[in-house]
Amino acid sequence: MKLLDKTLKNIYPSDKEAIRSAWQRMDKLSKPIGSLGQLEEIAVKMAGITGKVKNNINKKTTVVMCGDNGVWEEGVSACPLELTALITDNYTKGFTGIGVLSKYTNSEICVVDLGVKADFNNPKIINKKIAYGTKNMAKGPAMTRDETIKAIETGIETIDKLVNDGYNLFGTGEAGMCNTATSAAVISVLADMDSDLVVGKGSGLTEKQFRNKKTVIKNAIKLNNPNRNDVIDVLSKVGGFDIAGLCGCFLGAAKNRVPIVIDGVIACAAALCAYRMNSYSKDFMFPSHLPVEPGAEYVIKELELIPNLNLEMRLGEGTGCPLEFLIIESALNIMNNMYTMEEASIHNNEFFVDIRKDK
Repeated sequence: MKLLDKTLKNIYPSDKEAIRSAWQRMDKLSKPIGSLGQLEEIAVKMAGITGKVKNNINKKTTVVMCGDNGVWEEGVSACPLELTALITDNYTKGFTGIGVLSKYTNSEICVVDLGVKADFNNPKIINKKIAYGTKNMAKGPAMTRDETIKAIETGIETIDKLVNDGYNLFGTGEAGMCNTATSAAVISVLADMDSDLVVGKGSGLTEKQFRNKKTVIKNAIKLNNPNRNDVIDVLSKVGGFDIAGLCGCFLGAAKNRVPIVIDGVIACAAALCAYRMNSYSKDFMFPSHLPVEPGAEYVIKELELIPNLNLEMRLGEGTGCPLEFLIIESALNIMNNMYTMEEASIHNNEFFVDIRKDK
């Protein structure tokens, strides 16, 4: 708990002076003001994160938190539980969705086992196993409070180490059967919404299985009665190791003042948890895309963030992160290398009007 407390106390908001300076440069570039839309917003937001107008990405990686969920026993997933272990191992081999996109974008993957119901003989998987899966939230709390804190702090420690190793752009991914169920439960409780409104089909459920999933989640929330004003209580009762670990990643990124990308609905649930623990943490988040799962839309609205892509993606894994990495780096390239009007010898700039939406 000491690391978590220390982290929460050392998260501060964006650097407003750097943001003002970044807008001054951005608005002097040889283009109509606002004409590059979200690319302008991203470059300026990065200035607020680092305190510098011009920024470069050194190394980038997607942290993939892996763990099984005991609620699988209730038939809320169409996939076998063993699939989590197989996918976790395959992440390190480069041929999964996140692997292929990461290779294409010259980014890396950091795979962490927080609670997979299997043992690995793979040096590329970081063993931080807390338990062999969570307990069944339909019968009681998924984790103890101590286990939840340990998972969050593992996420913080992971980012701390990677920052120390020179990484300065992060993504968030996961593997865990039934984690769309736990994510829906967490979002439902924190948002004080009927869980039926945020439950999605996940990986190919039939209509009968989907109805069962909704019932299981609703009953689990009622049984455990989590305190929506206590994020750790919510996570411990109806969450999972992967969500808690990713929550720690978001907090760790904010503490270290580095950007971190939100991927699918599981990462959305984790981002919401981090935001509720320290609202400044959202200043360091970039949503890659709008996931298909319904709970994600609520989270993005509460965080007041704008996804850059809408590709109807629902794979998870962190697959949206490498795509967002390219967008962020494109935005930084504009800020760093595009000429100002003076540098471009453009002296009559009357036609470069301000076309931003809020003007």
